[in-house]
Amino acid sequence: MKVKVCGMRNGENIQQVEELGVDWIGMIFQSESPRNVTMIPTHAGIIPDRRANFSTHSEVSGSCKKVGVFFDEMAQNIITRVVNFQLDVIQLSGNETPTLIRNLRCTLDPDISPNISLWKTISVSTPADLATYSLYEDCIDMFVFDLKKMDDAKLLEAYKGEKPFLLSGEIGPDDVARINSFSHPRCIGIDLNTQFETEPGMKDVSLLKQFLSGIH
Repeated sequence: MKVKVCGMRNGENIQQVEELGVDWIGMIFQSESPRNVTMIPTHAGIIPDRRANFSTHSEVSGSCKKVGVFFDEMAQNIITRVVNFQLDVIQLSGNETPTLIRNLRCTLDPDISPNISLWKTISVSTPADLATYSLYEDCIDMFVFDLKKMDDAKLLEAYKGEKPFLLSGEIGPDDVARINSFSHPRCIGIDLNTQFETEPGMKDVSLLKQFLSGIH
């Protein structure tokens, strides 16, 4: 079970979470969000995002991939964040079109960011929501299915696509049994965020550790 911890912006907290063995650290680039990242997180403090050498100055090591989460952002702004933050993954969580996604890939790979991964978030509360995956399957590498409530996970049984997906939504410390009981051949992991926070952008490392120890 792979794990993404999203909504992070503090360098020391990122380092602590990475030490739990998670696979992806998610950084949100949305001005309206209290978790919006405008500076590069480091252990010592923050570095303005014009500093491109993120891997040198950040506390995120090469073992943990960096995911930039965007909501209907202009392509040029996404590309700038990819370069300045040395992102490994672009997660598109708005109403982005397949054309925009294809153009992003063509622009970035291979000249700017070889092999960058492109994910698409789909909010799922009805079968019709899930069915929209077919619009994106030929232009993305993975889906993030964002559930309104964990009981909606049964809707994902209808997913017949070939691309892998992460289970997302308001997954919290009390959902260990629900996560362990969920099974789908394309589900490779989970996406965690607000339910493990002490404040916006700061994760409770002990709570995360306890939760992850119960996941299999």
